[in-house]
Amino acid sequence: MAHSKKYAAARGKIEHDKLYEPQEACELVKETASANFDETIEAHFRLGIDTRQADQQVRGSISLPHGTGKAVRVAVFAEGDLARAAEEAGADIVGSDDLVQKISGGWFDFDAAVATPDMMGKVGRLGKLLGPRSLMPNPKLGTVTTDVAKIVGELKAGRVEYRADRYGICHVPIGKKSFDASALLGNYGALLEELVRVKPAAAKGKYLKSIALASTMGPGVKVDPSITRISEE
Repeated sequence: MAHSKKYAAARGKIEHDKLYEPQEACELVKETASANFDETIEAHFRLGIDTRQADQQVRGSISLPHGTGKAVRVAVFAEGDLARAAEEAGADIVGSDDLVQKISGGWFDFDAAVATPDMMGKVGRLGKLLGPRSLMPNPKLGTVTTDVAKIVGELKAGRVEYRADRYGICHVPIGKKSFDASALLGNYGALLEELVRVKPAAAKGKYLKSIALASTMGPGVKVDPSITRISEE
């Protein structure tokens, strides 16, 4: 596959056999993000887990200390006082049967969905539509709750979901090219600490097998997975 001259130049700045310290990797991934838009920076963690086993699943969410730089549109399934609380917290759309009907008709102009527990009987009918888009409210992720104001605020501020795919890899946004390297490092450190915290007890052998940072259009920068204590500079 042919790459652009910009990509080739960016790739030339990276030593491909080197495992970079996290601070240096954050600086380098910014430097090699050369597209004419504010590229998203993602962290890719390859974990030593067997995702075929129920006791080795890695999934959850975390509020990044510096946000993601993305404007997040939040839909909330709620009624009465909780609906009003969601609106006051900044939810972009709040509804009940009307929202279920709107989504059933093919409307998906939102990035995250929250539901109160009493609404899940109705929301459950949307599983085939919301599930494949990773938009289904989930109590394990905190998006099925009566504290709608808190979760809406967290989602707006930069709460992200992580989930290991069938290859044991988590792909998670940690910011934008426009972020300072220190902000990227802070988000990376928080995410790394969270993934270490949720390591399945059944996982054997090396857990953090490899880590890389990459921008939307840029090459990957390998990060030393043995460095698990991160301090912002």
